[in-house]
Parts: sequence; structure tokens; C-alpha cells
Amino acid sequence: MSAPVRLLLADDEHLIRGALAALLSLEDDLLVVAEAASGPEALAMARAHEPDVAVLDLQMPGADGVRVATSLRAELPGCQVLIVTGHGRPGHLKRALAAGVRGFVPKTVSAQRLAEIIRTVHAGNRYVDPELAADAISAGDSPLTAREAEVLELAADGAPVAEIAERAGLSPGTVRNYLSSAVMKLGAENRHTAVRLARRRGWV
Repeated sequence: MSAPVRLLLADDEHLIRGALAALLSLEDDLLVVAEAASGPEALAMARAHEPDVAVLDLQMPGADGVRVATSLRAELPGCQVLIVTGHGRPGHLKRALAAGVRGFVPKTVSAQRLAEIIRTVHAGNRYVDPELAADAISAGDSPLTAREAEVLELAADGAPVAEIAERAGLSPGTVRNYLSSAVMKLGAENRHTAVRLARRRGWV
């Protein structure tokens, strides 16, 4: 009999993560070797346990599932990533696929179906929920450049330009230029509206 597929589960909702771990552990060919409640913890656990598949929540404290996936692809290329989300916005799926994520599914999926998708991903295949894929296709691509999206995301909590500039490693003037460009491209009244619009479409 072949060795079980070693899993890392990362979700900041302890009840959901615990229930998922219990249900997946009922599968003979799956073994949960680590759990995490945040993006940084997921990375630390992945480095320590080297799982075959990382099942990541999209929205986690510290770093979202896509950022964790990007780091895992660089550090542990043998670890396949499957993202589960309660917020399947079109831009999220596109970012995830660009980061090398092999699976993208809503949290409404059953544990049994998730186990099947984990096997699919582990085998090197890709699985994207058909409804999320259709939404992504109809929504079109983000008009924002990577830098505009990054600066807009840093502006989401209402931080002043000087603070955003420091965090992004840019000059305040450059930050203002990126913000005004993002606002214009999104047809928003101001940067706060631009953040809301971009988030609704999953572009930041």
C-alpha cells in the first residue's frame, strides 16, 4: 500500500479547521500532519513537516492563501496547494492560478468531495470549481498593475500616504501617483471607494 498523502490544513477558524481535520482523517489514504491558524504559521508548519498538499483558507491573518502559495512554490515545489474560500471573487482565482495553486474550491464543498479533489491535486492535476471559473471568465482582467494593486491594498485601512510609502518602499509622490491612477482606472470617486470596488472583484 502506498504512503498516505500528507496534509497541512490552514484556517484561522479553529472549529472549521478541527472539523475538517477530523473528517479528512477518516480517509485511509490521507494524513493530517500539521495545522495552522495564520499565513506565517502555515509557512512555518510547511517548512517543518513538508506536506504533500497544503489546504489553505484564502483569507488568513498575516498573509492570505495566495501569498502563502507563492512562498511555498519557491521553497517547497513538491507541495501542491489547494485553496478553499468563502469569498470566491473572480480576481482571487486569477491571482491563485498565477501563484501556481492547483485547486480552488468554495467552503460549501463536502468533506468527501474535498478528499477527492485533494487526491486530484496530489496527482499533479488541477481542479477549479466550475462556478468560480465561470465568474472569473465573465469578470474580465484587473485593469490595475501589480504595484497599483499593492499600494491600493496598503491604503485599505486608511493609512496616510507617508505610512504607505514607507511600507511599500516608495516615495510619497510615487504612492500618490499609483493611488490616483488606480482610482481613475476603477472609475472611483476616491481611494476608499477604489479599495471597495477592487476588493469586491477580488483584484486586491
